[in-house]
Amino acid sequence: MRGLAGKGVLISGGSSGIGLAAARRFLEEGCRVFLCGLDAAEVERAVTDLAGVGPVSGLACDVSLESDVARLAEAAEAALGGVDVLANNAGISVRTAFLDIPAQEWDQIVAVNLRGMFLVAQAVSRHMARRGAGVIINMSSTNGVAGEEDYAHYNASKGGVLLLTKTMAVELGERGIRVNALCPGYISTPLNAAISARLQPGFEEAYARDRIPLRRAGTADEVAAAYAFLASDDASFIHGTGLVIDGGQLAVM
Repeated sequence: MRGLAGKGVLISGGSSGIGLAAARRFLEEGCRVFLCGLDAAEVERAVTDLAGVGPVSGLACDVSLESDVARLAEAAEAALGGVDVLANNAGISVRTAFLDIPAQEWDQIVAVNLRGMFLVAQAVSRHMARRGAGVIINMSSTNGVAGEEDYAHYNASKGGVLLLTKTMAVELGERGIRVNALCPGYISTPLNAAISARLQPGFEEAYARDRIPLRRAGTADEVAAAYAFLASDDASFIHGTGLVIDGGQLAVM
């Protein structure tokens, strides 16, 4: 991708799944990467595994905590010499029917997926605004575009991310900061694997057959490629939108 070599990239939720794939892709593009994740041991493993690909470091961080996010932003700025790209990726998901969602579970999903997205974006964009340049890519979902059963809290949080993205684009564009969102459909990740394991055998295959025109789940590498594209100069006039990566899932009536 044009314009990525030498960039400093911060990836929240970068120690597993899509975030880990994105870290690898940005390193392959010649970037320097700083990643965070909730589990310190997982972050350490990710940094160790990626060390042979390119310059990478990271720390453990709970993105729902303002103090943790402030520490993350300062550490990333110091390690990278300035954050050029934020892949705002951290998120969680739980499958629970609407009538059964406890308020505590609702609060946890929204705290990580929406509050955390806001806290990290705000902390990083303050540094970007002082330099007059930057790219932010927030992780939304097809669930932020259309509702899916048993995910009311997740859907609401991801819909919020999409509107947060658009509002950030309106306000930050004049400061030289491009802001977009990714909206993946069903992607094979450890998070989705854990959810599928609690359902019937062959859930992922049946879901792909019934709901995805390409008849397969997406891969973390395919979403990582979209991260790299939106961060690159090839996407220099793409601003304030959500890029759908779903194998045609939203095209189904």
